[in-house]
Amino acid sequence: MKNPPALAAAAPAYRLPAEWEPHAATLLAWPVNQADWPGKFAPIPWVFTEIVRHLAASEAVHLLIPSAAARPKIADLLKRANVDVSKVSFVPLPLDRGWMRDCSPAFVTRGSKLGAVQFQFNAWAKYDNWKKDAKSAPFLTRRAKAKALIPTHKGRRVVLEGGAIDGNGAGTLLTTEECLLDKNQQVRNPGFTRADYEAVFAEYLGIRKVIWLGKGIAGDDTHGHVDDLCRFVSATRVVLCMEKDRKDANYRALQENSERLQGAKTADGRKIETIALPMPAPVIFDGMRLPASYANFYITNSRVLVPTFNDPNDRTALGILAELFPKREVVGIHAVDLVWGLGTIHCLTHEVPLAGAESTC
Repeated sequence: MKNPPALAAAAPAYRLPAEWEPHAATLLAWPVNQADWPGKFAPIPWVFTEIVRHLAASEAVHLLIPSAAARPKIADLLKRANVDVSKVSFVPLPLDRGWMRDCSPAFVTRGSKLGAVQFQFNAWAKYDNWKKDAKSAPFLTRRAKAKALIPTHKGRRVVLEGGAIDGNGAGTLLTTEECLLDKNQQVRNPGFTRADYEAVFAEYLGIRKVIWLGKGIAGDDTHGHVDDLCRFVSATRVVLCMEKDRKDANYRALQENSERLQGAKTADGRKIETIALPMPAPVIFDGMRLPASYANFYITNSRVLVPTFNDPNDRTALGILAELFPKREVVGIHAVDLVWGLGTIHCLTHEVPLAGAESTC
C-alpha cells in the first residue's frame, strides 16, 4: 500500500515519547464505579492503594478523586498502606469510570514543549457512560499547561483510546486491525482506512511507520487493544503474548501476530526483535473469560508494574521483563480481582512525559 503524503513529513512538529522515557508524573483515577467490578468491588481500593504505593516510590502521582470531600478517606487508606502521600496530588474531577489510558490525552513533546492530543473518547464505542470521562482530556491538558491539539480527519473528530496504540518514541507505532478497522463491531471512525489512521498518526503523533497486527486477546471488551497483546520495550524490541495450548481461544490469533512481526522494521529501517511473553491460564469469573495478560504492564521512572494472576507463568513473565528492564525494579501487582474490571495496570494509568528529557531504555 502506498503511504499517504502525511507520512513523508521529515520533521513532525510533535513526537509521541516512549513510555520508558522520563515522566513528570503518572495519572491515575481512584475507583468509584462499582459496576466495573460487580460483586467484587471491596478489594479494589486496596489494589489501587498498592499501585499508588509503587508509583509514588518512583515519581509524582496525580490521583483523580471524585470530590474534594473524598480526599481525607482516600488519603487515610494510602497512609495505612505506607504510601508516601507527599508524592500524591489529589485532583478532584468527577468521572464515569476513569480508565486513564483511554480517556486521557496522548501527551506529545517538541523539545521542551508539551502537547496534548485530545482524541475523542466514547467508551470504546460500546458503553453509554462516557461524557464525564470525555471531559478529562481538556481538563488534564489545562492542568499540565500543555498545548491542546484536537485531531480531525475527513471533517470530523477522530475517536481513539490510548490502549489501542503503543509507540517506540522514534516514529513507529503498534496497533491492531480488530480494534481500528473492524467495520461491524465497536466502530470508532466509520469509513476510516489504514491510510486514514496512518495520516492521523503522522500528523499528530509524529509516526512514520505503523505496524498492523491482527486480533487482540480473548475476553477484551475493547475489541482488540494492543496493550494487552504486544508492547515496545525498546526502540527495536517488542514483547508479544504467546499461547502454547493449541486449543486455547488465543492460540491462532497470537500465532498470526507473531508471523506478522517476522521481518518487521522500524521507521528508520531497523529490524524489530520479538520476544515471547507467556499467557497465564485462562482467568474466568462468573462464567466469563477475562483479559488477563502480562503485556498490560506499566513502565515508571524506576519500576515496571506487572499484573500477576496466581499463575505459574507469573514468575516467568516477571523474569523476562526483568531482563528487558535491567535498570528498573520489576514488581508484580496481584490482579486477579482487578481484571474483573476488564483491564489492569496499563489500562488504569497514563504517563505525563517530562518535556525536553529523552532516554534510552
